[in-house]
Amino acid sequence: MSMSMSIPNFSLYGDPAQSAPELFHIEDISSRSRGLDWEIQPHIHKGIYQIVWIADGHARITLDTGRREADGPVAVAIPPGTVHGFSFSPETRGWVLTLGGHGLLDGDLARTGDALRTLFSAPVVLPLARDDSTATRLGTLFEELTASFLTPGLGGSPVLHWLSQAILWHLSQALVRDEAANPRASGHQALFTRFALLVEAHHTEHWPVARYAAQLGMSSPRLNRLTREQCGLTALDMIHERVTREACRQLLYTTEPVTAVAAGLGFDDPAYFCRFIKRRTGLSPSLYRHSQGE
Repeated sequence: MSMSMSIPNFSLYGDPAQSAPELFHIEDISSRSRGLDWEIQPHIHKGIYQIVWIADGHARITLDTGRREADGPVAVAIPPGTVHGFSFSPETRGWVLTLGGHGLLDGDLARTGDALRTLFSAPVVLPLARDDSTATRLGTLFEELTASFLTPGLGGSPVLHWLSQAILWHLSQALVRDEAANPRASGHQALFTRFALLVEAHHTEHWPVARYAAQLGMSSPRLNRLTREQCGLTALDMIHERVTREACRQLLYTTEPVTAVAAGLGFDDPAYFCRFIKRRTGLSPSLYRHSQGE
């Protein structure tokens, strides 16, 4: 794998990064991928949310340091700052919906907010059965949204927001149904999601568990019971897992010195960072980078 000095950051893949709170864009997968041999190299978007809907075709999907393969119909929800890339089979059919934060929150804030928390608390790959009625509805919504987006004079029209919110809602409901089979799911899911979002926002600040618990209005032991119930990990394990994931993707996708990676993740002592990564991965940061980059 070829690494660069930093992870490429775009507004849309290949386009210069810029502040885009109002960004709203939809395009079919082939329009950008066909000219790139159906390869979208790993990159990030800051402050931008994406849904990739693969209706037909096969994709190798990179999300942070994880990789998986999937056949359509499948949805990929990509929160801001997630390293992501795709290798599509030729003639894959589908769409990429890109939204800035402001555009997401237009309209019914309560329902949209619930959908956002469900879909974007972590990167998600959500396969659907071909005969699933939700897959059929989503295909129709993406087609209608694309046609409206390309219609002159409809830029900024409420219909674009209604259709995109319908997509988010249907996907969030499908994800809820998918997770219902998880025996750890419970009525505490919303509280657990709030904790996960706090970790996402503050993991480089190295908050102690007690501070997260206080933010949630609960004790540290109760927070630990909640996280064990929901994912089988302690709260501290969840925090460390998020720090490790960020460290690994920085080591994998950049050529920044280990000391710079450590500093960017809030570690004042590079030696402690090296011990932390070795304890979590079994390898020193330099060996991890070398082993994954081959």
